[in-house]
Amino acid sequence: MDEQRIARFTSAGVADAEVSAHPFATADGLGLNLTRFRRADCDDVVLLVHGLTTSSDMYIMPEHTNLVNFLHDAGFGDVWALDFRMSGRFPYNAETHRHTLDDIALHDHPAALAELRRHVGDRRVHVIAHCLGSVSFSMALFAGTVTGVTSLTCNSVSLTPRTPAWSKIKLGYGPALMEYVLGPSQLDPRYGQAPVLTRGWMLAKAVAPFHRGCDEPACHVLSFMWGGGKPIFTHEKMSPVTHGRLPDLFGACNVHYYRHIHKMVKAGRAVKYDQRGPGRAELPDDYLTGAAEVTTPILFLTGDRNHVFTDSNIVCHRLLESVTPGLHELAVLPGYGHQDPFMGENVDAEVFPQVLDFLKRKAG
Repeated sequence: MDEQRIARFTSAGVADAEVSAHPFATADGLGLNLTRFRRADCDDVVLLVHGLTTSSDMYIMPEHTNLVNFLHDAGFGDVWALDFRMSGRFPYNAETHRHTLDDIALHDHPAALAELRRHVGDRRVHVIAHCLGSVSFSMALFAGTVTGVTSLTCNSVSLTPRTPAWSKIKLGYGPALMEYVLGPSQLDPRYGQAPVLTRGWMLAKAVAPFHRGCDEPACHVLSFMWGGGKPIFTHEKMSPVTHGRLPDLFGACNVHYYRHIHKMVKAGRAVKYDQRGPGRAELPDDYLTGAAEVTTPILFLTGDRNHVFTDSNIVCHRLLESVTPGLHELAVLPGYGHQDPFMGENVDAEVFPQVLDFLKRKAG
């Protein structure tokens, strides 16, 4: 399939289903959206949560078997995809703000679950999340702002974020450098397509020599934004079509989120950023404090070539296993990195069956 023929923000990847949009608002005034892909009634509903700068598009890609179609074919006929404030489908990441992952755990995920429950009632809900969607949803679950979740699958990272050394340096100094010296307050993988001699264009040109694995500027900038000097996926796992569509599948990233991630990396666990903001005082300072009370089973996924969050999920599984033995599970994916477990060309054969097995066992 020619990537030029795939429209941006398309739902064409899910043709055999009823597709409906369900907008909702958060308590702090942001309009968000749930998209429902319904092929058949099912007692077990699946909610998909994207990561920072991506969107629901990562789960409905038309160039290969996507997760929504895979779940439909496996009998999970009612699948929902969330676009929360980190979504590339919204302008929020390109705005000047001071949002943190605490805001998402406090506002976005509870509001999304409330809207979802309005339509599905008390049916079982399983959540599959990626990247900072995994971190923020895990925070919401362990803080008790969301309840009634039957199972949770977290890819790449959850409550014990760990990064390579170079990433720690970028997390620590990058936000101030971007906001107060280089400008603007966000990074964008589309900088390679920016007008010549603009700041974004110059940044893309500056990072390109350090990423010789391909000639796609968006891949280079994404590696600079998130990778520890290496790509955020294994190139061999990605379709050339997907690789060419990276500017459409990833959006801008407000650098203030980096400050919260940096604080977590330094602490070795998910911690609150600060007390400022309505409701934040009600959140735990350490999100793992009440881990013994959490009964939702979690499947921790991670590629063994994860150059973004390294062994974060291995460490998190080990920690929680010492608190609630036998409740949670770990799956290490050979040859995979950070993003490709959901966006790779052959994930329907190499990754999704492990997720499906976990879902079916928890569906009861």
